[in-house]
Amino acid sequence: MSYTKSSLNFKEYKNYFIKSLALVNEEEVSNLIKVIINKYEERKTIFVIGNGGSAANASHFAQDLAKGTRKNINIKKRIRALSLTDNVAFITALGNDDGYDTIFEQQLRTFANNGDILIAISGSGNSPNIIKAVEWANENKIFTVGITGYNGGRLKQICKQSVHIELNDMATVESIHSYALHYIIISLMKIINNSPNFGL
Repeated sequence: MSYTKSSLNFKEYKNYFIKSLALVNEEEVSNLIKVIINKYEERKTIFVIGNGGSAANASHFAQDLAKGTRKNINIKKRIRALSLTDNVAFITALGNDDGYDTIFEQQLRTFANNGDILIAISGSGNSPNIIKAVEWANENKIFTVGITGYNGGRLKQICKQSVHIELNDMATVESIHSYALHYIIISLMKIINNSPNFGL
């Protein structure tokens, strides 16, 4: 599935995007929802990472998890989620002093505990800082989820669970990732609203 940018109009891209949504594995998405609920019940923290457009998706998803799933502002038990793309001072210090490939791994070493979950978003699945973080997480009992495009790269091979979009188009892969992540938030909100004990 592909398109020629020089001849593309909006209607054609809309149709292309809709057809590309068929590449989403619904079972993989449902499995990620189950993992998030389980980690919530265990009071574990969800860390989300990514670069570029995937960093934006990571930041947005973590915010939606932590705030967007609240039943009300007084809820006590909440989904604990943080994007490791957001602390600019820490990221730039790590990148400058230790190398850019360490920026997520070193944050995990500081904040993560056994049983937490790392959700790594990467269109290519081959970003060195993503792979380094996931390898460290796997070695330290952090459950790992890869959200990928293209052929999944190294990330799809080493993560415990994945949501994979088999598409060689970075922009559309990132858009589909955002679409799937928003669906996950909406689903979590429904679960919360239909459970009287959720958040107590």
